[in-house]
Amino acid sequence: MIPVLLRGVRMKDDRVRNVPVLLGPERALLLDAIGAAILARVDGARDLDGIVDDLAAAYDAPAEVIRSDVEAFLADLAEKRLLEMQA
Repeated sequence: MIPVLLRGVRMKDDRVRNVPVLLGPERALLLDAIGAAILARVDGARDLDGIVDDLAAAYDAPAEVIRSDVEAFLADLAEKRLLEMQA
């Protein structure tokens, strides 16, 4: 499965607060460093396994732990209709 941000949704740096923000139609979500790291890898080409493997290597952490966090984060964004998982 490949996570893809929906049309009109993008990540941007909020220069006033100095934090990354996920902007969607009529909403904005402040992101922590982990959320920003995950979304930086959501490019419409990389699948879930690729994102997890990349994060595991970058943070020297077990892929199993990272997978559960990434899946929960992406599921939350999908529930908020900011992202969808494509086959």
